Amino acid sequence: MEFTEIYKQYGEKIYRVCLGFVNDSEKAKDLTQETFIAVLQNFKSFRHECAIGTWIYRIATNKCLRSIENEKKEKKINFPIEVEDVINENIREEKLIFLRNCVTKLPEIDRIIITLFMEDVQQEEIAKVTGLSHANVRVKVHRIKEKIYKKFKENGKL
Repeated sequence: MEFTEIYKQYGEKIYRVCLGFVNDSEKAKDLTQETFIAVLQNFKSFRHECAIGTWIYRIATNKCLRSIENEKKEKKINFPIEVEDVINENIREEKLIFLRNCVTKLPEIDRIIITLFMEDVQQEEIAKVTGLSHANVRVKVHRIKEKIYKKFKENGKL
């Protein structure tokens, strides 16, 4: 598979994964670009021990986690999109922003799992990316969805 095909197939998905981590469209674009630079630079060394998508998702999650860690060190954690800032937006957009806020506040492993799940990544692949068992991923997805549902209910977003 050529790089351009890989980018066409995974570019938007990786952007949404990054957006799920950082909740900032410009930062997500930068992280997506950094991910695909890493893919391009390391493509020849890809050993095909897993699906190429799994490999790319792992690169993206590592880039996002490193970025978040660096922000924490600099003590500049910001969530640029606040629900209050979009009161005039339609309800669907408001719920999407609320969902992103909920996801960004999850523990790291839960954030990875639910972000990949929302991108329709199979649970078996999520297990490979995270190093967890498939059964554990299945349980975590269920629990994370319950937590988010509860937040929506508590905040009158249902």
